[in-house]
Amino acid sequence: MWHPDGWDVHVRLGVLTPHADVGPESELRAMAPPGVGLHAARVPFAAMRRGGAVVRGGGEDPTVALASVRAFAEPPGVDDAVELLAAAPVSVIAYAFTSSAYVIGGRAEAHMVARLGERAHGLPVVTTCLATVEALRVLGVGRICLVDPPWFDGTLSDLGRGYYEDAGFEVPYAAPCGLPDGQDGQDGQGLVRPGDLYEWVVPRVPDEAGAVVIGGNGFRSVGAVEALEAALGRPVLTANQALLWSALRAAGAPTSGVVHYGRLFAAG
Repeated sequence: MWHPDGWDVHVRLGVLTPHADVGPESELRAMAPPGVGLHAARVPFAAMRRGGAVVRGGGEDPTVALASVRAFAEPPGVDDAVELLAAAPVSVIAYAFTSSAYVIGGRAEAHMVARLGERAHGLPVVTTCLATVEALRVLGVGRICLVDPPWFDGTLSDLGRGYYEDAGFEVPYAAPCGLPDGQDGQDGQGLVRPGDLYEWVVPRVPDEAGAVVIGGNGFRSVGAVEALEAALGRPVLTANQALLWSALRAAGAPTSGVVHYGRLFAAG
C-alpha cells in the first residue's frame, strides 16, 4: 500500500552548483542509478542571471567574465554552502563547476579542495576537472580533444587547454562548441540539443585524440555520450559524467550501475 517516497537510497551525494544553473542536477539525476540520492546547494555566481542565462562581458565580448569565475571558487560563498550542505547526511560533496579550475589552475584547485574539505568536516570533496583528470588516467588516455560550451570564449577555452596540458595530457584540439550561445538574449544552455552536439563534435575529433572531453557542467551533453562513443570508437567524458563517476567512487558506491552514459562507468 506504500508508494516510493525518496527515502530508500543507499548513498546521498551533495552537489554544489551555481545558483541559477539547473544543468548539473538535471544530468546527474538522469544518470544516477537506483539507490543514489542527490542533494544540491546553490552557490552565488555573479555571471549568471535569473533563469540560468550566462551574463557576457561588455560590448561585443561574449566572454564569461573571468573575475566572476575566479570569485566563485573563493570564500565566502562556496565555503558557506559547503558547510551547510555537509550538515545533511551526504557521503561526498561534488563541485559542479568547470570554469574555475580553468582559471585558477590545478594547483590552486587542489588547495581549494583541501579548504572545502575542512569546512565539510572531513567529507570527501570532488571537483569536475580533477575528476576528469583521474578518469583519463584510469582509461589510459594521453591525448584529448577538448570541446567547451558555446558561451566560453577562446581565452577561457585556451585556459582549459592549459589546465589539461599542465596535468600531463596532449591537447591536439581545443575550442568552444559552435552551437547557439544565447547572444541574442536567449539562454544558451537551453538552446543545446544532444543531436546538434553530436553532429558538431563527430567531424572535429582528430585521429590522434584518444578521448573527447566535453567541459562545462551547464553544457547539455550526457545524452549524446553513448552515440558519440559508438561513432568515434573512443571514450567520451563530460563534466557531469566524470563528476558523478568520481563522487560514486569517493562514496564507496559501485559505478557499474550507470548505463548508457559512457564506458567510463564500466572502468570502476
